[in-house]
Amino acid sequence: MSIQYYMEDKYHSDNNAAKDRTTIPLVRALGLFTGILLVAGVMIGSGVFKKIIPMAQTGLSETAILMAWVVAGIITMFGAFTLSGLSSMTEESGGVYEYLRLSFGNFFSFLFGWTDFTIMGCASVAAVAFIFAQTVHALIPLPDPFISLEHISIGNFIFPFADSGIKLLAIAAIILLTWVNYRGVRKGGIVNNVVTSAKILGILMLIVLGLSYIAPATEPARAITENNLEGGAFFSALFAAMLSAFWAYDGWSNISFVTGEIKNPKRNVPLAIICGVSIAMLLYVLVNYAYMHVLSLPQLAAVDKNTIGAIVVAEEIIGAAGKTLIVALIMVSVFGTLNGIILAHSRVYFRMAQEKYFFKKAANVHPAYRTPYVSLLYTMIWSSILVISGTFDMLTDMVIFAGFLFYGLLAVAVIKMKRKGVIKTKVIGYPVIPVIIILFSIALIVNTVMVQPKQSLIGLGLVLTSVPFFYYFKKQQQSSGNK
Repeated sequence: MSIQYYMEDKYHSDNNAAKDRTTIPLVRALGLFTGILLVAGVMIGSGVFKKIIPMAQTGLSETAILMAWVVAGIITMFGAFTLSGLSSMTEESGGVYEYLRLSFGNFFSFLFGWTDFTIMGCASVAAVAFIFAQTVHALIPLPDPFISLEHISIGNFIFPFADSGIKLLAIAAIILLTWVNYRGVRKGGIVNNVVTSAKILGILMLIVLGLSYIAPATEPARAITENNLEGGAFFSALFAAMLSAFWAYDGWSNISFVTGEIKNPKRNVPLAIICGVSIAMLLYVLVNYAYMHVLSLPQLAAVDKNTIGAIVVAEEIIGAAGKTLIVALIMVSVFGTLNGIILAHSRVYFRMAQEKYFFKKAANVHPAYRTPYVSLLYTMIWSSILVISGTFDMLTDMVIFAGFLFYGLLAVAVIKMKRKGVIKTKVIGYPVIPVIIILFSIALIVNTVMVQPKQSLIGLGLVLTSVPFFYYFKKQQQSSGNK
């Protein structure tokens, strides 16, 4: 008897059930501690190291920049309260997709799920993998095996052979972490715990070094920078700074995607979201305060916007060794984030397939490892294609506002399901916080459309491409007798 059939018999005595891999349940293997570190680990990527430079260039004061981090953190925490209320409705995987499905039906949930697969989720995997490879390249220069072909393009828009060494390493990282998560959610959880713990310790070390830094006696004492902005200009700059902060806070909802593999999910998912967001928010505020303690805002603003601010600060504190230290820390941090988003987003497509609104094989669960292995493979393949295309940054930039469109819908869902009595548990801050989330989402979407009309409209168009696919899968359901 082969190992595969032995494992099928071990988990499923019914031979017919064993043949249908869509009936194999996921295993609840992730506890509260892993859940908290998964939230924090996905959130803490490269943004915490990079965003101080564009924030310094807005013209805001130190106090206003810290306020941007705090306000963005509070809004994120409000979103966490909203999501924690919705998490009491189900113990299934899928998170945001599942909450929208239960609240509004299949159409709105499919809009989210398909957008997540084609753009938000897989493009995030591609972008984070590319950043990881770039960081490795900064430490160890990578060969560029297809440099002679880098001029070849598709429509003078996609250059598949450009930066080939970086792209190959990025794809290798995606394949490696897909393999780790393919072989069991526990293994993915262990990798997440180790890497997230390491990057939290690294950031704490950076905070301690920054706050204990004493400028050389030759440098003049500096005063706290004042705002030179007034009225509408101040609020516009504050919004720009908050958008940078939101990019760093992004990913807090990913824990809900793996609800089906969390122990005691109705208790642990809300706790993991709130605790994980709290850890990230505290670290973000402290480390940005440390950056501005070491270097003045004019000094930070003078740095090229594509430079990583944490490297500049670390070099000021401990010299050339600081650059190596921060690059290594970013490499570890981004690798951990990549593992978390591969683990989480694949569960959305798995849940869509269970509801027959995605390619049906994505609902398969591995009989031995008890993971949604086909969904993981779909995620790996499309993310790798996006890495080769090099278009992932453009895609994610154009649909930044889409995230808040769905967050606003989630807040509406909380109010709807609470009034219907479906949500019976206490929702922190209800109904004030959901209303704040709705109003803030509307303001952010309107502001983004006004400031970036072309990107926003293209992004909205990409989201709406999900509509024909929705009717395709719906027709497939009807033709097979599943209505």
